[in-house]
Amino acid sequence: MDRLTALLDANVLYSAGLRDLLLRLADRYLFAPLWSPDIHAEWTGSLLADRPDIDPAALDRTRSTMDRHFPDALVTGFDNSFRNSTCPTQTTVMSSLPQFTVERT
Repeated sequence: MDRLTALLDANVLYSAGLRDLLLRLADRYLFAPLWSPDIHAEWTGSLLADRPDIDPAALDRTRSTMDRHFPDALVTGFDNSFRNSTCPTQTTVMSSLPQFTVERT
């Protein structure tokens, strides 16, 4: 059986609890996670802006650990334009994802 693949956007990686839950599920092969350098920059930048008490080096270690533990998760080469559009529902976003070409790094 093929695993489900899910793009983890900055809004779910921002929260430590949700990030931990999703990565634990992915670690148990329930789905294959994907993210991009832009997504990493967005969630870490937002978190640092909202929480100046967090050490940037700690977030960099978190990002590096994620990339090292899930080497196939980091993707490039997709059209990021849907992120700048207004989508009325999650279904709209999810139905548009298969149209993107993803190149694994």
